[in-house]
Amino acid sequence: MWISPINGKKLFKKSNQWTDGKNIFKTYPNNLVNLLHPTKLNKRDLTTSNFYDNRSDDYDKYLHLTFETYGENENQLRKYMIDKLGLKRNSKILEVGCGTGRDSLIIGNKLGKDGYGLFIDISEKMIAKTIHKIRNYNFNKFFALANATNIPIPNKSVDCVFSFGGVGEFSSISHFLKECIRVTKVGGKVVIGDENLPIWLRDTQFGKILSNYNKQFLSKVPFKYIPIEARNVKCEWIIGGVFYLIEFEVGEGEPYANFSFEIPGKRGGTHLTRMYGQLEGVSQTTKELAYKAQEKSGLSMHLWLDRLVKREAKKILSDD
Repeated sequence: MWISPINGKKLFKKSNQWTDGKNIFKTYPNNLVNLLHPTKLNKRDLTTSNFYDNRSDDYDKYLHLTFETYGENENQLRKYMIDKLGLKRNSKILEVGCGTGRDSLIIGNKLGKDGYGLFIDISEKMIAKTIHKIRNYNFNKFFALANATNIPIPNKSVDCVFSFGGVGEFSSISHFLKECIRVTKVGGKVVIGDENLPIWLRDTQFGKILSNYNKQFLSKVPFKYIPIEARNVKCEWIIGGVFYLIEFEVGEGEPYANFSFEIPGKRGGTHLTRMYGQLEGVSQTTKELAYKAQEKSGLSMHLWLDRLVKREAKKILSDD
């Protein structure tokens, strides 16, 4: 399932090491492969990697407090998020920023022996906990150290992508979402989420206490980075109403609309002709005469002008 982050070629194992035939990638005893690229991380990614490597134990030990703060049931909420993916026993899913595997456990429970789970994270110590937690689950499991902005899997190779709690740490959310579109099959599902204190709560005591504790709650929901291929986009706020959750289906290109139907009324034309068929303006007197002639003709202004201009143009060109 992996491809080389350097040249995009499919990886294979040789002497227990993953390779693209030219480059060899460090492989760990627990089936983890290092596909970070570039190998020298940028400042943002390096900071994130070091931060989570140094707090992986505390992260897993105390994360439940995030849910208990708002009186929420962690397991129920995680199931709610993952249910949006519509997983089947034979699905192929990519989890980006899997962390310590709290969502990976639920994903693993939904996959069967023909299912595939690909798990990536930028922190070796965090993903090591995921590997340990789901080691005995009966589905095909693949683990890699990798950047969210350079996902080492082929185009259109997974049914869905899930990422919760790490999006705000990615060095480029725009590149991450483009990668989600690239690797997900058309019709597949993408579900992502992270901290966000909605603007209607920011001036409340509730909001001020939260943002004083963690400035990431002031992060914006990444609406401006959602790709044009996203369809049926939905956004809601969960976990006390201070974590956004975006879901969408993957389509192709821009959305479809019929811009070619004839618009009723005096003007006539289509949305396309009104957008791309405009000509230079005429004097007010000529405009008034044109509307009188158009009305008498019984045609819409579009049809009347289109025929008139075409006829005169052909006449002039035929004289040549």
